[in-house]
Amino acid sequence: MLSVEIIAIGNEVLQGDVLDTNSHWLCKQIAGLGGRVERAVIVRDDQTAIVRELHGAKQRQSRLIFTTGGLGPTGDDLTLAAIAAATGQPLAINDEALAMVTTTYKTLAQEGSVPDAAMTPPRKKMARLPQGAVPLKNPVGAAPGMLLEIEDITVVSLPGVPGEMKAIFTEALQPTLDALFGQSAYLEKRVIVDCRDESVLAPILQAVADHHPDVYVKSRAKGFGPDVKFRITLSTAGPSAGDVAQTLEKTLTSLKQALDEHGMGILEVKEPE
Repeated sequence: MLSVEIIAIGNEVLQGDVLDTNSHWLCKQIAGLGGRVERAVIVRDDQTAIVRELHGAKQRQSRLIFTTGGLGPTGDDLTLAAIAAATGQPLAINDEALAMVTTTYKTLAQEGSVPDAAMTPPRKKMARLPQGAVPLKNPVGAAPGMLLEIEDITVVSLPGVPGEMKAIFTEALQPTLDALFGQSAYLEKRVIVDCRDESVLAPILQAVADHHPDVYVKSRAKGFGPDVKFRITLSTAGPSAGDVAQTLEKTLTSLKQALDEHGMGILEVKEPE
């Protein structure tokens, strides 16, 4: 599976002012594509800290690195400068990105959302990309996303505003995602088990997981009590939907057999919502 890392950037996240829903959303999208998120971190608006994380991701041989946040016009939006420093690709005005930003501000000015469409230095800053980067059209905001391929690593920078981040991911980034992930598939099933004690369930699940190493097996409960039921998640990814479905079905059969041997049953099997 393609190894992925996520670097969420922003003082406001680490100060507790903003909840990082972006990483959660990206993790779900990447899992659905058949990739594996190896690491997700949050760092401050600090160029040194961002560069350190980028270098670390490269050393860990991650194939795809997402950054979120820090693409705006203000002085503390440092993501692109950090990527330039980490990759040795100097920042410069990207003509395609400049055209995107210019068009956006013309539209905003015509709507009356901003006083004028002048391309001020802060606005031009959003069009300064590392050399060799490709801008990603932002259909709902001013700052373009960025795609940079260095050797066998792909770096994707997305805005921190969730609506903008999701729009770029689902639209402009799709051809890149198709090329990276190909026809890989992901499937997940949720199993409700008649058991009130996770310590009893743990060795059973471990045996199933050991027998099916390609499947992630995880139990969850909300405490103790006579009415507590455990939810077990089985998930896996593979080269095709058929392969993935077959692998998961075999694991589910093994789980049913193991539970039956210990006097426990499956109450419900369902797909995630």
